[in-house]
Amino acid sequence: MLGLRKSGESHVKEGSDATFMQDVVEASRSVPVLAYFTAKWCGPCKTLGPQLEAEVNKAAGRAKLVRIDVDKNQSIAAQLQVQSVPAVFAFADGRPVNGFVGAKRRSELAKFIQSVIRAKGHAPGSGMEGTEELLAHAEELLKQGALVEASRSFSAILAEEPENAAAYAGLIKTHIACKDIKRAEGLLQSLPSSIADSQAIASARAMLELAKQARSTGPVYRLRRRVEANPNDHQARLDLATALHASGDIENAIEHLLELFRRDRAWNDEAAKKQLFKVFDSQDPAAPIVLKARRRLSSMIFS
Repeated sequence: MLGLRKSGESHVKEGSDATFMQDVVEASRSVPVLAYFTAKWCGPCKTLGPQLEAEVNKAAGRAKLVRIDVDKNQSIAAQLQVQSVPAVFAFADGRPVNGFVGAKRRSELAKFIQSVIRAKGHAPGSGMEGTEELLAHAEELLKQGALVEASRSFSAILAEEPENAAAYAGLIKTHIACKDIKRAEGLLQSLPSSIADSQAIASARAMLELAKQARSTGPVYRLRRRVEANPNDHQARLDLATALHASGDIENAIEHLLELFRRDRAWNDEAAKKQLFKVFDSQDPAAPIVLKARRRLSSMIFS
């Protein structure tokens, strides 16, 4: 249990790096716990903090709040990718299930806390099932472009499962989407050896390689004009496909690579086919867009 400070009906306490597992993760197995990251110098925290505490206390024991000073507890803040405060992570059944960054209106806080309380009753009971649901949520955030939230979600999973290849790959891809190539490279270099050869990490590695290539291709609109002006400008088409992939337009990137292969499969030591394989490797191998493109490439190769 939380061992909460007894001040009237308060369900709020101070947390730390040393007590985080007990105060937040373990305690959330019986009741939802909000990990509230704050700092003395944070202006919005001065408003959010009291409101958040009041709403938690209003829940009458159905939720708890643990305040964590990021200046004094940098380890857990780093693990959860807390880059700005205030930040709130909601834990249930030992796992992060929701969260937000920045200030919220009092009415929004009440709705947020109630949603966490309701979710507690439906939270997964097994670690594997919970992890899969959290991963799916984090990956959806990444697809939607909610990069800060995706980063925190992947990091929260890794805080509990440091060798989770899918979460590690997701965090790398999030940094790539943020154009933070240096940090993505750092993660790849420091990943646990036990997951280095996993399919998920191979996908992240391929995406990083494509992103690095895209830095020297030029803007999409300019490359598109070059291809339109000269459809047989193979280098422009290859660069366009690479730039499109970096922008998230996987479908059109594949289309241009298939067209390049159709026009001249041997060009530049089969560059089109090699680039297609990199794109395939960067995606979910079971994704419909990948399966369809593989079939089309195969039909071209054997035609």
